[in-house]
Amino acid sequence: MYKVLLVLVFLAVMVSLWSSFFFMMKDRGSKNRMVNSLFVRVGLSVLLIVLIVYGYYSGQLSIAPSL
Repeated sequence: MYKVLLVLVFLAVMVSLWSSFFFMMKDRGSKNRMVNSLFVRVGLSVLLIVLIVYGYYSGQLSIAPSL
């Protein structure tokens, strides 16, 4: 379940990245939608890093999984 959460947050970061690209091409700097998308992406990226660090220290994620 924890790894599914990580994948979902990662996918949300990717969706925010593509929406920001779309806003940049469509708006040409006339609106703040790209800046808002950047804030969302940064927040989701920080959340992803926190979840990875928490997963490592709680033992739910490991660097070298055992066979």
